[in-house]
Amino acid sequence: MLGTLASLRTSAGSVGDDLKARLGQLWLRATGWSMSGGVPEPRRFVLIAAPHTSNWDLAYMLAMGWIYGTRIRWFGKHTLFRPPMGWVLRRVGGIPIDRRSPHGVVEQMAQRFADEDELILAVPAEGTRGKRDYWKSGFYEIAKAAKVPIVLGFLDYGKKVGGLGPALVPSGDLKADMDLIRRFYADKTGKHPEDFTPPRLRAEERVHH
Repeated sequence: MLGTLASLRTSAGSVGDDLKARLGQLWLRATGWSMSGGVPEPRRFVLIAAPHTSNWDLAYMLAMGWIYGTRIRWFGKHTLFRPPMGWVLRRVGGIPIDRRSPHGVVEQMAQRFADEDELILAVPAEGTRGKRDYWKSGFYEIAKAAKVPIVLGFLDYGKKVGGLGPALVPSGDLKADMDLIRRFYADKTGKHPEDFTPPRLRAEERVHH
């Protein structure tokens, strides 16, 4: 089902947070962007980052996170977090995932949600900046396992608007949930529209058949 979002919060908790919020606002103003939507409470959810067709998406996502006054996290292969760049990736929200672990990515991230009071986990559901046939289902499986909502984040380069859309609680009806997601992203345009992968999961075909 769709949830109601809290109002946009830009108040800072520290001088550093206030500075980052101001920098984020300056960046959006300089590039002609605006924001829409607010942050759900509690701040424990999986955030779909879509459309994802450009490296610029990360810059806008981080800027908007600063303005919202929250830290957006993401995960990557543990090998990316080795010195000398590992500490930098952690500083910008990176969470290392060991794919050799007997506990899969979904289980590792569900445990991370269980261990933390606040966690906003951004997942680029398309999995790549290039066009593919399907989205990856990790965002849905992590939310189900962790028992947290999915929030529909977006960057619409056509309108130069980004932010947070509705919150969706996985219902167990995969197609119905994906239909809601498809309707939301139907009018959102990535920087390179031809590279956007439409919201569709391979698992939907298995359910259908």
